[in-house]
Amino acid sequence: MSQPPSQPPQGGFGAPQDQPGEGGFGAPQDPRAQGGFGAPPNTPPSTPPGPPQGAPQGSHQGAPPPPAQPPHAPAPAQTPPPPGAPQPGYGYPQQPGPYGQPGPYGQPPQQPGPYGQPQQPGPYGQSGPYGQHPGYGYPPQAQYPGAPGTPPPGGGSKNPFRGKPAMIIGAAVAALLVIGGAVFAVSSSSGGDDDKKPVADKSADDGKATGSEDPVNPGDGSGDGGDDPENLNEGRQAGESKVLWYKEAPDAPGSGADAPGLWITDKVAVKAAYKQIFAYNVGDGQPAWDALAFPQKICAVTPQKTSDEKIVIAYMSGASDSAKCNQLQEIDLATGAKGWTAKVADGALFDSALSIELSLVGDTLMVGRSMSGTAYDAATGKKLWDKEKYGQACYPSAFTGGTKLLTVASCGAGNDNEHDEVQELDPKTGKVKWTKTIPKGWTVARAYSVDPVVLYLTNEEKDQWNVSTLKNDGTLRSQVDVDESFAPECAWAILARDLQGCVGTAADAGTLYLPTEATTGPNEIVAISLDTGKEKWRVKSPADESMLPLKMDGTNLIAYVQPSYDGGGQVVSIPTTGSSHKTTKLLQNPAGTADIENGFYSKTVDYVDGRFYISTTRLTGTGEEKEKLMLAFGE
Repeated sequence: MSQPPSQPPQGGFGAPQDQPGEGGFGAPQDPRAQGGFGAPPNTPPSTPPGPPQGAPQGSHQGAPPPPAQPPHAPAPAQTPPPPGAPQPGYGYPQQPGPYGQPGPYGQPPQQPGPYGQPQQPGPYGQSGPYGQHPGYGYPPQAQYPGAPGTPPPGGGSKNPFRGKPAMIIGAAVAALLVIGGAVFAVSSSSGGDDDKKPVADKSADDGKATGSEDPVNPGDGSGDGGDDPENLNEGRQAGESKVLWYKEAPDAPGSGADAPGLWITDKVAVKAAYKQIFAYNVGDGQPAWDALAFPQKICAVTPQKTSDEKIVIAYMSGASDSAKCNQLQEIDLATGAKGWTAKVADGALFDSALSIELSLVGDTLMVGRSMSGTAYDAATGKKLWDKEKYGQACYPSAFTGGTKLLTVASCGAGNDNEHDEVQELDPKTGKVKWTKTIPKGWTVARAYSVDPVVLYLTNEEKDQWNVSTLKNDGTLRSQVDVDESFAPECAWAILARDLQGCVGTAADAGTLYLPTEATTGPNEIVAISLDTGKEKWRVKSPADESMLPLKMDGTNLIAYVQPSYDGGGQVVSIPTTGSSHKTTKLLQNPAGTADIENGFYSKTVDYVDGRFYISTTRLTGTGEEKEKLMLAFGE
């Protein structure tokens, strides 16, 4: 393996760098050393990973935004991560990047890569609960005044994918390291006490509360907000999609507020914002049911929905600094009816519900605290089981959701055998299906995919990262072995690692799809074999702006091409089988809304039934003009 270059490329996933570049939250750096998994690099990076870029937002404690600046002003200068924050990188150096900095335990970004790749803070990631957020990521709240992660006033820079924390990951692999019988490819370089038992009850309010700050409903001039104050389709060109409808955000505190989640069904689009949840008909944007209001701010949501289209949200127990994120509420997406409620109990010492993460696995709700988790029956709210300390001081500190339930535990803290462990759990019983022990020094920072399992690991001390995929029994399947700089977008949380807080990655049974970082000209999406870790094919973005994989649609990959300064974003489809992988344009958003599309500080997006949805995940609470909450585009 060659020594790290004197000038690091601005790479991301998989390509370590020598020194911080314009990567994203958790973006690894480019320089690759000749060390093995966990082995110190032969030649350290010329400079330590740079400070994270962008603004992390992670816990329920909001932080005031930085000093006001004109809308679309250049992103503020980066600020260093909190002391002691871990940096991603399983052997590949990390490097700073656009907005959203990933990293376990609230570490501002440094991007991971294969074992032995240097890390580096990266571009704009978005954070959220232990489960994966729906759509295009979503930011956690800043946890201290001025924390990187507080959105800038005015909605951020013109191009949201630049100058904000995002994940960039490097991916070169050099040596092999045998761990637990598995061979790892490596490269290196530079409000008072709460009840102790959760109680599930039917909501006292089984009707539907009306929010006091309903967003206006412009778009067709006949919504709840009266006449359309803006004609967003004015000047629309032939071939461009149109704005089907859009919504303005409710008022938020001057320090900002979270607007997590985006749930799309065949009939409604549902969105949380601050203390309320709104639902709109997908076709015309008319309110589908009265907004639901909660006494305190919403602090966690399930990114997923149940098979009968219900979700669970959590809101704060009060407004004081000691308030906890422990009030659970089930909600029917179709009707807005409130179902069961429950209070999340604190765990043992130092394991409180000040901040929690929610995720759904089938019809099981997983509530993650900082050192344990509790599973509930999502249909009734009945407690099923607890995942607590086990073995030699192993504390479960993160959970995933989706088709599988994974947990990551921190084991043996403070002793010579300190390490992480990954387990798959039976969502109904909590029984352990398999355990994967991670070598000392390595932290499981992200799960790029749950099924198949694809993990992003980092080594703070050695400034390295690694991307590994596991078989169904938890044994090693492969590691990413592509000499490229990748740039998925990830968020980071200060009080907890966000395993599925990354967007811009997708996987099917045999292939992982990762976006490269654009240095000059368009970027590319690279298809990587999960059996070998090698590149299968790649396709270039059809525009000068970067293209990010969103999800699979049968055998086609759906990708989002970011908007430019004067051109709207695109939704494209890419065939993953056969010999041709040419992009086919599904939607071209109008140039007239590029400023809005670019202006969200952090966002979540989805493409469902021919419609493209984009919503903010953070309300700035600043400025005289009403913020946009979400828009829907279509033909």
